Amino acid sequence: MRPAHLRPGCVTRRVLVLGGTADGRLLAERLAELPDVRVTYSLAGRVTAPALPQAAGAARIRAGGFGGVDGLVDYLRSARITAVIDGTHPFAAVMTGTAVAGCRAAGVPLLVMRRPGWTESAGDRWHRVPSLDAAARALDGLGERVFLTTGRSSAAVFAGLDRHWFLLRSVEAPGPVLPARSEILLERGPFTVEGETALMRRYQVDVVVTKDSGGTLTAAKLSAARALGLPVVMVDRPPLPAGAATVPDSGAALRWLDAQCDGAGGPPDPPGTQDPPGTPGSADPLAWPGR
Repeated sequence: MRPAHLRPGCVTRRVLVLGGTADGRLLAERLAELPDVRVTYSLAGRVTAPALPQAAGAARIRAGGFGGVDGLVDYLRSARITAVIDGTHPFAAVMTGTAVAGCRAAGVPLLVMRRPGWTESAGDRWHRVPSLDAAARALDGLGERVFLTTGRSSAAVFAGLDRHWFLLRSVEAPGPVLPARSEILLERGPFTVEGETALMRRYQVDVVVTKDSGGTLTAAKLSAARALGLPVVMVDRPPLPAGAATVPDSGAALRWLDAQCDGAGGPPDPPGTQDPPGTPGSADPLAWPGR
């Protein structure tokens, strides 16, 4: 059961949630319900219509980059952030690395929230590879009609594979460099096994390429591939920075934040203190709809 508030005696905490995933949104919503937490939900700003925390009057929304490690350190200090929870995508390695370095420099506790990766089941035909480049090389001999679900920014990696046809699915349109033979499908999960199975049959897919994102929103394609006997090229996650504390879900993140109350909260806000404005180069925290 989630706490109704942090432990007695814990001062108001200013929590920065690095978001962009369903897990990050859920955490921000749960934190916003706690009377002794002020939460800012930060997005990279790469998606034009991102999904936002839905709780009424929930998190302050911040969009845009921080400007590297130094910019993040400046933000953490100016906003008097007392804890950071990284709820970004498991493949957002640059942002996670920046968070680890920035929080270490600023002396701010950091937690990385990462849902578990997917695991193979009986009947799966997975081919694990360490990178997108390796995934492109692995396609030879596995199939020629490829269901590519690795995100819009990765399509260029497969552009030189002229013998293959690609069904590219992403939330927003990919960049201009695309495989010569391809079709774009713009959709946002969650997806169903029935829907994914019908999709693969309709497009005569014979191999699936995906990242090991974990979670349930997009896992149905794996069940569909298993049922159809299709091979799956699975791109492994990048390693986390050394020393990064991790938990698998929002419940564990709340317990971690509660434990930070032991002397880590900093001084209480003076009367009348206002939240800081957006940092230079980013959207104002209140500018996004859904505030």
